Formats: sequence, C-alpha cells, structure tokens
Amino acid sequence: MTPKEITPAEAAELVKDGARLIDIREAAERQGGIIPGAGYAPLSALDRTALGAEPGQTMIFHCRSGGRTAQNAEALKAKAGACDTYLVEGGTEAWRAAGLPVEVRQ
Repeated sequence: MTPKEITPAEAAELVKDGARLIDIREAAERQGGIIPGAGYAPLSALDRTALGAEPGQTMIFHCRSGGRTAQNAEALKAKAGACDTYLVEGGTEAWRAAGLPVEVRQ
C-alpha cells in the first residue's frame, strides 16, 4: 500500500505522539534548514541506512517539496517495513510555510 501524504501539521502531531520523521534530502540541501529532531537517511544511500524504527512505530518521510518522497513512495514504504508510513505533503517548504520550526545551521 502506498504511503499517504499528510499535511505538515498532521505530521507534527504524529511526531509529538512518537512517530519518527526522516529527511531523505542530500547533505547539501540540508544547509537551507532542517526540521528539529528529524532523522536523516539520504535517498541516495537509503538502502544502506538504518532508520532506527521500533516495531510498529509510525514513519514519516520528507524532502524539500514533496516530489522525491512521492516519486519514491514504494521504496520508502518497503524500507519502513511493517511500520505505518506517511509522506509530508509539500516537504520542508510546506513545513516552514505552516510556521513549524526549522533550524538553519551555519
């Protein structure tokens, strides 16, 4: 089953309830800002990256604008295994536009 797209606000609520948020952008893209507390699993290394999910934990994936997560939804779901899996609609850009926290690292 393809992961469902959810709004940034819905994703933030799930994270508060224990969901694991995973950033699939490449390292250079993260310079523009990261979502505090999000894990990191670049799409280019996804098959070699441990996600750190607990059995039954909800997994939420995001990229910059939502395009890459949508294009790779099946692979992300497969990587998450038996976990409930969601995609952040609009990615980090929508998260920021919704007024949710983003850290810019120098």
